[in-house]
Amino acid sequence: MDIYDYKSGTFKKQYGYISFSPEPINHSWLLSDKKVNHLLSEADRKLGELNAFSQLIPDVDFFIKMHIIKEATKSSMIEGTQTNMEDAIQNAEYINPENRDDWQEVHNYIDAMNYSIKQLDKLPLSNRLLKQTHKKLLQGVRGKNKLPGEFRNSQNWIGGASLKDAIYIPPHHDEVPELMSDLEKFLNNEELQVPPLIQIGIAHYQFETIHPFLDGNGRLGRLLITLYLVSNKILNRPALYLSDFFERNRSLYYDNLTGARTKNNLMQWLNFFLVGVLETAENSIQTFNAIIKLRKQIEEKQIITLGKRIPLAMKLMNYLYTKPIVDTAEVAKVLDVNNSTAHRLIQDFERLKILKEKTGFKRNRIFIFERYLSLFEK
Repeated sequence: MDIYDYKSGTFKKQYGYISFSPEPINHSWLLSDKKVNHLLSEADRKLGELNAFSQLIPDVDFFIKMHIIKEATKSSMIEGTQTNMEDAIQNAEYINPENRDDWQEVHNYIDAMNYSIKQLDKLPLSNRLLKQTHKKLLQGVRGKNKLPGEFRNSQNWIGGASLKDAIYIPPHHDEVPELMSDLEKFLNNEELQVPPLIQIGIAHYQFETIHPFLDGNGRLGRLLITLYLVSNKILNRPALYLSDFFERNRSLYYDNLTGARTKNNLMQWLNFFLVGVLETAENSIQTFNAIIKLRKQIEEKQIITLGKRIPLAMKLMNYLYTKPIVDTAEVAKVLDVNNSTAHRLIQDFERLKILKEKTGFKRNRIFIFERYLSLFEK
């Protein structure tokens, strides 16, 4: 089927409302649009560049952890949480109790991402894996009573206070198992001659259209993109995260998903998706370049001045690349030294302008690796 000829599905009258039933997607797709093909070529090239780049960076997993935190923060923001990246990095005891639930949602996303990527060594990208990941996502947070890890057994909706004024009503729950089976087959169908980025672009749209869970569909659907890229070896490391692009273009994100459903305009959704991949890959490469430059400057011009404390300082630097906000007790524990030794090393880092105290307190002081964190917040 040429994507131009795509028919999204049908609206079905239920008892008191009308739901939308999407067409199955596990079939051949033809991409004849020159604009989309050009964008696809550019996105493929840039994604390959990012993948090669990420494999050349020493200790790249330190920095990947920060990308995951950023993804978790931005994906959760789309769903209405107020936790920013700086909050997400801090330990729970420093978070205002009123914001602790939002903080936990972000950390659930981080845990779910890390868990699901590890599980790819044992499981294919499947409904089983998605259910397990969903369970992690909703554990102990908003939505914890909405069947974590199970497809929904009742009707859900998007927007509005009820089914009567909903913006979008997904398919009836009786249709979900068959639709998700079709999606699973599509994701793993090696006989289809569909470019990978087109395949995951269609799959993300279909997942959000099915909305198979009672809660957490947006976050899991965005996480699905990364899982697909890693499971298909398009990325050796999970270095591409689209939630920042989606969050900055939130209206377009929703409008293009809606346009594919209501106007059969899957092409425009794919255009938007590929622009997101291209822009995000470029930004990731720029961030990695900036990290390399900053790391070289600090380690070759600043840390080198610490003499006998260099080995301990390097150990702290490696920790700061994964968690750039710390306190004295945390540093002492990580380095396996007493608090006074940790305090002196932190003072050295303050003097070298690597760390900056952010509270202004005399006690319970928190220190931030601000130059590094700002690279992910641009």
